Amino acid sequence: MKKILKLNLFTLLFIISFSCSDSLDEKVYSQLAPGNFLVTQEGIQSVLFSAYAESYLNGYSHHSVRNILEWCTDIEWETGGNENLKAVLMIGFTWDPTIDWMNGDMWRKPYRGIRNANTVIENVENANISDENKALYTAEARFVRALAYNYLYSWFGPVPLRTSSADELQLARATDDEMKTFIESELLAALPNVPDPGQEAAGGRANKGMVQALLTKFYLNTKQWQKAADMAQNIINMGVYSLYPDYAMMFRVENEINSEFILSYPQIAAGPGCNYMPGAFPPGFNYHEPTGLMFNSAWRNWAAQYRLYDSFYNSFESGDLRKNLIIDEYVNKKGVTKSLLNNNNTRSFKYWPDPNGAGSEHGNDIAAIRYADILLSRAEALNELNGPNQQSIDLINEVRDRAGLTDLSLASFTSKDELRSHLLNERAWEFYSEALRREDQIRMGTFISSAVSRGKPAKSTHVLFPIPQPAMDANPLLVQNPGY
Repeated sequence: MKKILKLNLFTLLFIISFSCSDSLDEKVYSQLAPGNFLVTQEGIQSVLFSAYAESYLNGYSHHSVRNILEWCTDIEWETGGNENLKAVLMIGFTWDPTIDWMNGDMWRKPYRGIRNANTVIENVENANISDENKALYTAEARFVRALAYNYLYSWFGPVPLRTSSADELQLARATDDEMKTFIESELLAALPNVPDPGQEAAGGRANKGMVQALLTKFYLNTKQWQKAADMAQNIINMGVYSLYPDYAMMFRVENEINSEFILSYPQIAAGPGCNYMPGAFPPGFNYHEPTGLMFNSAWRNWAAQYRLYDSFYNSFESGDLRKNLIIDEYVNKKGVTKSLLNNNNTRSFKYWPDPNGAGSEHGNDIAAIRYADILLSRAEALNELNGPNQQSIDLINEVRDRAGLTDLSLASFTSKDELRSHLLNERAWEFYSEALRREDQIRMGTFISSAVSRGKPAKSTHVLFPIPQPAMDANPLLVQNPGY
């Protein structure tokens, strides 16, 4: 059975113990009584695991978050179903502060994870556990807290920094420098006390590879090029990670624990699970002849339809094996072969259906940072520092070799801009449907211009999402992002 982090009975009892009234004064003898809950190892662990759960299972891996990040790019769009109410806003660059997904999944859940991480950090020293575990749990809590703030910063810009349960309920937004300094310092502080990769007690819990990978991406997205290049090299030098040999098989549930997934979010078919495929199946999908995939009656096929743009589908180089996870035709339940070409309608089957999936839930873990990302991140950082260079070309070619493509030549790139443009394309081909395109386009300066070229009313202010209206209403010290 997969060892993953889930909300459990201890978490529920913790919530109940702090929410019930004190009208009953009967003496409680349970180990989980309010007065001693956070001095036990079980109590500290349960709150820590609930922090992970808010971040991993309920938040960043959920299709609502990932779809929001995809639908405003030049790769994927959507039609049909209840999701279309949100999708048309994201696709059309007309989103506003009232979108419930932004409030529930992208604002409240990270802050709940932060709250739980703060609770661990504040109480672990007084718990009846070993000094080694105190240091470990503190480091894990700081990692989860930094992960949450990293996402909030990417989506909304600087936000209120809540580092203690004693903070005022109403806080102003941090400055940009305060935000970046906090995320970096939290991860650097966590690094020494988390275990080496493979030594963590359960899959999904923080290790040194995960912390350094998150630092690499944070440095990259904040354009701290030398730090990004150096941190990526640290991960390469660990000798622990490598490219999974078969791109098409890497994302299948049976191969989800592999050498390439550095930071991934555990999913299970019993829920919460990966629920991308119900929107990827085209109408009436029954069979895909090239792969032999037959629709399982236990799976769901939503009215919501996740589609890829033809411009992206047609951009792949000839022979690119990564394209094999995009289907362009299928056999429907009437036995009719239906083409998906030339109508912005091809489908990503990257999250290949779980044979044991049930309803909308599949067990495929969600990769947040892969080793391929580390290689391409270092290549990009070195290009930004030095312009086209052989190290960057070699790193890109490692990724291309797995895709069955010919090697690039340094002589083909005469400027930093040319290699940057190729890296943006390479990342699209490598990471489609992994919710990285928005941040890649923002970092490389094409997010707004690409949308304008598609006829969208995109403005520079759209590089940040609006602070959700319920958060604005609850905290008069918050200042809304410009343009909303």
